Order: sequence, then C-alpha cells, then structure tokens
Amino acid sequence: MHNISVDGESTGLYVDGFLSNQLLKIKKGVNTKDRDWVLIVDGSEGSGKSVLAMQIGAVLDDNFCLSKITFTASQFRKAVVGAKKGECIIFDEAFRGLSSRSSLSEVNRMMVTLMMEMRQKNLFVIIVMPTFFMLDKYAALFRAKGLFHVYTNKGKRGFWTFFNKSKKKVLYILGKKLYNYSNPKSTFKGRFLEKYTVNEELYRKAKKDSLGKLDKKVEVKDVFQHQRDVLIYLCIKNLGLSRTGLSVLCQNFGVSLDRSTIGKIVKGFGGKKDV
Repeated sequence: MHNISVDGESTGLYVDGFLSNQLLKIKKGVNTKDRDWVLIVDGSEGSGKSVLAMQIGAVLDDNFCLSKITFTASQFRKAVVGAKKGECIIFDEAFRGLSSRSSLSEVNRMMVTLMMEMRQKNLFVIIVMPTFFMLDKYAALFRAKGLFHVYTNKGKRGFWTFFNKSKKKVLYILGKKLYNYSNPKSTFKGRFLEKYTVNEELYRKAKKDSLGKLDKKVEVKDVFQHQRDVLIYLCIKNLGLSRTGLSVLCQNFGVSLDRSTIGKIVKGFGGKKDV
C-alpha cells in the first residue's frame, strides 16, 4: 500500500495496494518513455470522485497540492501551460455549471487543444466529471488511458470500478445512449478512504469561490441571450421580417443564425410556427 502525505507530513492514509502498484508503474513509464497520462474519474454528485482523484494525484505527483486542482476551463488551461514536467493537474467538476451544448463543446475543444501541451510536459491529467459520456469522443476514446467510475453501495461511499483503455472504448460506444456502465465488465474494482490529500477547508473554499464566479458568468450570458431573443421576436412580429430575411441579414453582419433557430425563439414567445 502507498502512504500519502499532506504538506510533506505522513497522514497514515493508504491507497489500495494493487492500485498503488499500478499507478507507480504508470508513473515510471510516463517519466522514462516521454509520454503523458490522461485519466477520467466520474460519478454522481456526492459519490467522492474528487477525493479519489486527489489520492491518485498524490501517488503520481510527490509534490501534489491544492494549486494543482482546477475548477474552471481558464484555471485548467493556465495550470497546464504553467506546469512543470511530470506534474499532475486535476480538472475538478469539469462540466459543472455548463448550461448549454455550446458550452460543453467549448470546453471539449479547449481540452483537445491542450493535449499536445500535456504530452510535451509528460503530465498526468485527471478529469473529474459527472459522467465521461459528456466528454469529446477524441478525448474519451483515444487520449484518456482509463476511467474510474465512482459509486455508492447501499448508501456507503468509497467504491470504484476501473475500465482500461480498450474496455473504456467499448463502454463509451455501448453505454452512451442510456449512460449505462454495465457493459462491458470493468477491468477491476476497489475501495478508497474518504480522506483528503489537501487541506479540506481550503479546497472547499476554492471550489465554492470558483463555481460562484462561474455561476455569475452563466447568469450574465443568460441575460444577454434573453435580450437577443427579444430583439429577434420584435424584428419578426413588429418589423415584418421573415425568418429567411432575418437570417440573411444576420449573415451579412457575420452572425450565424438559421431559420430553425429563429422559429424556435419566436415560438418560445408564443409566436406562430409558420412565421
């Protein structure tokens, strides 16, 4: 078993023996063969996935600390770009607070563009999220080396099941439609203790502050979107523009807005479908 330290002091916290041995082999391979290692840890809210990710990070990175845990896309990008060789960076709750498909796509694109940076610096990157089925196909199938799915058993936390790279691919293809983790069978299973490898109080504060700022950005975006929708509705109903005419007008100013989207916006305000 691997003893984890917090701030350089022994905690008496041990990681599952088989898991720690596998992680130490991976650590050696990444550092000696000029590779990187991307791991996904997912699970429902409150399952303990962030705690497991920290414990894995502490085994892979002897200097793992709170500053290497990020909560927003901008924090994650900054941490990866500024990381030293062989460090472990965690993107915690990678998709929390994202309210639209465009937001999901933005984070997915950002993660794909950082893959080269990760490899050049031989980084260990752990992505913590509600479900890996939300992840971009390239990252999920080809870049991530494995998946830890964290779950509760009869109300108790501290359980995980691991899918290696080949089984993870099959799981993504077969399970994505229903978000089902039963097929194929996992590579192996294990337990973990619910203990933090960083200062828990400071971690919770950093997470709360970051997500609070993210929520405010989402609120501002929602206000602007509502204002846009009102203007579109007024152009259709009060100025007599057709959906096609408004779409063409927007394109002339470099804004992509198709007839279908305009129709849905008008319908949302109680307009007729055939406007």
